[in-house]
Order: sequence, then C-alpha cells, then structure tokens
Amino acid sequence: MPPYGGQPYRPDDPYGEDPAPSRRGRGPLIAVLAVVLLVVAVAGTFWFRRGQSDPAPAAAPSSSAVAGEPSAGAVEPAPSAAAPESSADPRFAKVGQCVRNDGTAGGKPKLLISGCTAKSYEVLSRIDGPTSGERDAEAKCGKVEGYTNWYFFDSELDTLDFVLCLKQR
Repeated sequence: MPPYGGQPYRPDDPYGEDPAPSRRGRGPLIAVLAVVLLVVAVAGTFWFRRGQSDPAPAAAPSSSAVAGEPSAGAVEPAPSAAAPESSADPRFAKVGQCVRNDGTAGGKPKLLISGCTAKSYEVLSRIDGPTSGERDAEAKCGKVEGYTNWYFFDSELDTLDFVLCLKQR
C-alpha cells in the first residue's frame, strides 16, 4: 500500500473514473425551446394588442354625407338636449339630437354630438342594424321625410352598424 493512503497506480485505469456517458444530440432540446419561444411570442403579441384596443369597434367607421332634396312640408321635431361630452361619439346619437361635422372639407365626415346650432345636422331617424354602405344608407334615408344628408357606421360586427338620416339646420 502506498504511503499516502490512496489506491495504487494502474496504467490501464487512468484517474479511476467511469467512462464518459454517451452524449445525446441537442436537437430535441432546441426543438422544445423553439416551441416555447413561439408560444411566448404569440401570447405576448395577443396580450399587447388586447391592451391597446379601444372599446370602439376594430374597423374604422366608413362614412359619407350626401346632399338630398328636402321635402316641402317637413315638420321639425323639437331637438333634445345635447349629450354630455363623454358621449359625443355619433354611435350614441338619438333622434332629435344634433351633430356637427368636424371633418375636413371633401374628406370623411367626423360627426360629434353637439348643440343644435347653425350648420349642425338634426338626427331625423336612426336605423340600427347591418348596413352595406353608401347605397344602403341612401335607400334607408330615402324613406325619411325631410332628410338632407345621411351618415353610416359600418363595422366588422354588424350589430354595431347604423345609419343616421340627417337634416341640415
């Protein structure tokens, strides 16, 4: 026995260790990491987009205003009070209220509920339900006596669509 208390040296067994374990490829580990990263990226994108969405519909309002012929014997209903500023969006406009166009001349109208003043539009009729655009709005308002203009809101969700038949004041 050697003086230091260890095992005697044997040249056929270097360092007295077991042979190195067989090493698997890194392919399965890389595949699992790629799937985890993909799931995290998709979930992060969904969470980010959901956090930035407005309560408004995802589609921007498509709208147009077209002048029409007023009827000769139109009777004006008494306008109601304007909605509070927090609900000035035309989606909340009711019959008898007035709206104004803050959009640029020749561009898309940007209606806001306002007081009934000169150059405002009184809502004669509100038709809720699916709309297919300008021709549909024109056809629906064609049945409303005294209308001069129309406005429609078309979103991806048809239950949010509506047409306003308006009379310029």
